[in-house]
Amino acid sequence: MPRSVNAVASHARRKKILKQAKGFYGKRKNVYTVAKNVLEKGLGYSYVGRKIKKRDYRSMWIVRINAAVREEGMSYSQFMNKLSTAGIDLNRKVLADLAMNEPEAFKALVAQVKG
Repeated sequence: MPRSVNAVASHARRKKILKQAKGFYGKRKNVYTVAKNVLEKGLGYSYVGRKIKKRDYRSMWIVRINAAVREEGMSYSQFMNKLSTAGIDLNRKVLADLAMNEPEAFKALVAQVKG
C-alpha cells in the first residue's frame, strides 16, 4: 500500500511561509528552507523586540521625569517616594507627558508634593 503524504497540507504550509517571507532579499524569499529559518529568527526577534520596547519607553519616561524634577531641586527617587506617600497615583507615562508638555502643571505637582 502506498504511503500517504498529504501533499495538500504540505504545500499549504510551504505557501504560508513563503508568503510571510515576501519582501526578503535573494533566496530568503523563494527557497523554502532558507525562508523558514530566516522567518523563525525574525519572528523571535519581533517577539523580543516588543518586550524591549516596553523597557525602553519606561526608561525614557524616567529620564524625562528626573530631568524635570531636578530643575525643582529634587531627585527622581525622592519625588516618586513623596508622590506615593502623598497618595498621588500617576504612572510614569503620564508624569513624563506632564513634564514635557505641561511644565507649569508639573511644577505645581512638585510643589504640592514638596510642602
